[in-house]
Amino acid sequence: MIASRTALRQASRQLSKAGVVRSASTWANVPQGPPDAILGITEAFKADPNSEKINLGVGAYRDDKGKPYVLPSVLSAEKKIIEAKLNKEYAGITGVPEFTKAAALLAYGPNSAAIKEDRVAITQSISGTGALRIGGAFLERFYPGAKTIYIPNPSWANHSAVFKDSGLKVEQYSYYDEDTIGLDFDGMISDIKGMPEGSIILLHACAHNPTGVDPTQDQWRAISKAVKEGGHYPFFDMAYQGFASGDTDRDAFALRHFIEEGHTPCLAQSFAKNMGLYGERVGAFSLVTSTPEEKKKVDSQIKIIVRPLYSNPPIHGARIASEVLNNPALNKQWLGEVKGMADRIIEMRALLKKNLEDLGSKKQWNHITDQIGMFAYTGLTAEQMEKLAKDTSVYATKDGRISVAGITSGNVKRLAESIYKITG
Repeated sequence: MIASRTALRQASRQLSKAGVVRSASTWANVPQGPPDAILGITEAFKADPNSEKINLGVGAYRDDKGKPYVLPSVLSAEKKIIEAKLNKEYAGITGVPEFTKAAALLAYGPNSAAIKEDRVAITQSISGTGALRIGGAFLERFYPGAKTIYIPNPSWANHSAVFKDSGLKVEQYSYYDEDTIGLDFDGMISDIKGMPEGSIILLHACAHNPTGVDPTQDQWRAISKAVKEGGHYPFFDMAYQGFASGDTDRDAFALRHFIEEGHTPCLAQSFAKNMGLYGERVGAFSLVTSTPEEKKKVDSQIKIIVRPLYSNPPIHGARIASEVLNNPALNKQWLGEVKGMADRIIEMRALLKKNLEDLGSKKQWNHITDQIGMFAYTGLTAEQMEKLAKDTSVYATKDGRISVAGITSGNVKRLAESIYKITG
């Protein structure tokens, strides 16, 4: 009997070991993914002992002391919400109605025919990324043309990943000219005209990420014409409304012009940058339809897409944004604060250019002030960026992109000196 029990225990241990082996080998073929480029920059920055190190990789606004900035209007709105002791019940599938209505008005404008005629289907989303994902899924299911979306070269790194995961094929069109460090307008128009009829085209409404290079209003008019002639479908990503120029109406020009010209685009909005609500993940996806009846159908399908993704969105950040947008006094205050953030970035661009010129740099740096928004393409090579980090403790992405928000009046001189050492 004892021998029998011993044999059973040994057999059990062997089976247990075999189970462990089987369990461990289940994921043996999962490949190691590449490290996140921005995370690597942050880690290298933190590990650097240099007290004068500069981090120009982070994609978030910083004040002139290099610290995270919470907008006073946002703090006031949040205080009002907390004092109101609102419940924590679920929002509807499409979010907080007061927020989505205000978000649509901000994007399309109160005089928009699409708004007045009740032709805009809109849902709250998990910031701009979530809006892109909902839009990608909707187009994959219902867009009658080719399921290919063309994004600019280059574009925000997550654009390709989001749309591929939505089931769309991703291609690129010409956008950035390395020689001029500006817009390749002729190449862009040529590529739009060369796209298969009925293609989907992603357009950065303002403050192109990562280059900071935007078309002029006349160029936007020509782009709209080329898109219309090709029967293409425009998908706008507007992550920086107000944050680019300091004027929310000016930054929405491209979207509004396309609608005036008869396009029925869709739009991804983010309130991360212009309200500093990064971690609250506040955004919206909207789509312009031809009739109110069509809007109802689109609304119903958006809900069907959202329900299995995350059921319904978080309410706290949306309530904050809603209070800021709908309270006249807070809205006025917020618009001033947005302009203040945009103006600081514009000032840092000008200071960096001036300091480089004062050092006697042989290179032209006009592109630094010609570009707009949080990011700037410096024109530096990957080798120069590596040298910048290694020799001067200035950290940014290898493609030469810098976050202008990381520049301050206290570090701009040292930054210019560091770039001058590398470029001459």
